[in-house]
Amino acid sequence: MEKTNVAIVGLGTVGSGVARLLLDHGDRTARHAGRTMWLKKAVVRDLTRSRDVELPDGVLTDSLQEVIDDDEITVVAQLIGGLEPARTIMLSLLESGKDIVTANKALLAEHGAELFTRARELGRSIAFEASVAGGIPIIANISQCLSANQIGSLEGILNGTSNFIVTQMDENGASYDDVVREAQRLGYAESDPTMDVDGTDAAQKLAILAHLAFGATVDWSQIPRTGIDGLDPEDLLYAQKLGYRIKLLAIAHLANDGLELSVSPTLVPVGTPLAEVRDAYNAIQVIGDAVGPVFYHGLGAGQMPTASAVAADLIDTAVGRTRLTFQTLEYFSIDQPPRVKLRDGDTSRGRYYFRLSVSNHPGTLASIAAVLAQHEISIASVIQHEGREGGPQRDPVPLVIMTHMATEGQAKAATDDIQALASVTGPVVRLRVKD
Repeated sequence: MEKTNVAIVGLGTVGSGVARLLLDHGDRTARHAGRTMWLKKAVVRDLTRSRDVELPDGVLTDSLQEVIDDDEITVVAQLIGGLEPARTIMLSLLESGKDIVTANKALLAEHGAELFTRARELGRSIAFEASVAGGIPIIANISQCLSANQIGSLEGILNGTSNFIVTQMDENGASYDDVVREAQRLGYAESDPTMDVDGTDAAQKLAILAHLAFGATVDWSQIPRTGIDGLDPEDLLYAQKLGYRIKLLAIAHLANDGLELSVSPTLVPVGTPLAEVRDAYNAIQVIGDAVGPVFYHGLGAGQMPTASAVAADLIDTAVGRTRLTFQTLEYFSIDQPPRVKLRDGDTSRGRYYFRLSVSNHPGTLASIAAVLAQHEISIASVIQHEGREGGPQRDPVPLVIMTHMATEGQAKAATDDIQALASVTGPVVRLRVKD
């Protein structure tokens, strides 16, 4: 059987999983590829470090140059995270005639146009299914399977780590710090989980999906984003009482005046598909004008789901499918003009959840309602608990308000004005509501 020589650069969690699939299930990959997928080299920084995959003699090396100089290696899984040296390594591999498979969404979100343009110039390809949503084949579905559609909206849970954390806090009452440590132990979170919990990871993935679905040229850092690192367990409890669960949602909506993008904790109605996505699972709901709503659900974090997507890309690259689509589809290009403009985020409309701590004296609710009315925001419902029996009137009490439809700009301005009221103590919490 014909053989395709493969290298892996970066033998961390995902790289070890890819190596295991190639070594332990060679018959399976050969059946789908029509050839043997032969792991010839695996490049690491530290040869002495223990690993959870046993490699044949001669495979492990700390020299990237061995891969660059080996003309028999035609496909490389570049699985180093971050921007540098990942960018320089990928360019070097492309220059040496290798096709690339990557899971590095940060690199693509930041330098995708440069890398993809150079790959085309060299007649090479870059496959990146594993960069978004782990084992869910969302890249292929958006860019190929749904290509007859004008996609109108995309809403998803794109970060399995944050979803695991919120699920454990919501269902088990666990503390944020304890769940983060558990996520790290299970391999869902890095030693520094900042990019997962502050919304950065989801924003980078949303930028990639927005490019594929809408032709948007997006600087991911300009996407409005709020993470779960400031999520208060009290809001999880109030959301439950109101019939919602809080999820970190990445949203892209196409309107007549442009594309709305955002990442934020959002109240999602219990019983709807996105609300029922638990633990490290990801989910994306796509609505196309021809196909209607389509829902994708699967593990978005962890070793083997991501390794599954990488291995599939290796097979597609080896048999030539990736090169066909890479050269014809308008993936990231320096010269490609944006096909859609981004909307001003303040013009987006939705319902809102407000939670305040307020002084317990007459007129407090009326003053807050007056501020909302001033900004043309109407109240849908209120939860207000009684003050402590016999306590001072100024003892703070929680107040939860659900609004009717309003713009983000109106909600922001109202938040600032409410925060300035003498009767409001502590920060005002404002979350979006999906209905």
